[in-house]
Amino acid sequence: MAKAKILVLCTANSCRSQMAEGLIRKRYADRVHVFSAGAAPADRVHPGAVAALAERGIDISAHVPKSTDTFLGQNFDFVITTCDSARDVCPVFPGRAQRLHWGLQDPASAAGAQHEIDAVFRATAQALEQHIETLDEAIAAINKAGS
Repeated sequence: MAKAKILVLCTANSCRSQMAEGLIRKRYADRVHVFSAGAAPADRVHPGAVAALAERGIDISAHVPKSTDTFLGQNFDFVITTCDSARDVCPVFPGRAQRLHWGLQDPASAAGAQHEIDAVFRATAQALEQHIETLDEAIAAINKAGS
């Protein structure tokens, strides 16, 4: 069975794209190869992103932000941008990659009491889950075509 290959991008690869990578990996398990990267990678994955996914039973604590340069020249079925700036600077990837844009606010910029910031990260995870659900048919078709 062929596996869909997905790259998720945001600017720093510290929140949205890392969360999406973890959520996609959990939902599609052995049916996809999923990666994330950023145009200007941060030093670490944001603790709020780690905590929001831990609440969903997903451990991204060992994830490390990566540069989009790491993936240049590779073929993907989907290249997903999770913020407008990533969409604007996203390099062109060869092959048949379908580009999707899921413009979400950066939860790292949330302010307020800790419970309010945590709520923003939870809302981001929920929004990502809703976007990810839309991939079901396309991933099934890719898997079927390669079997």
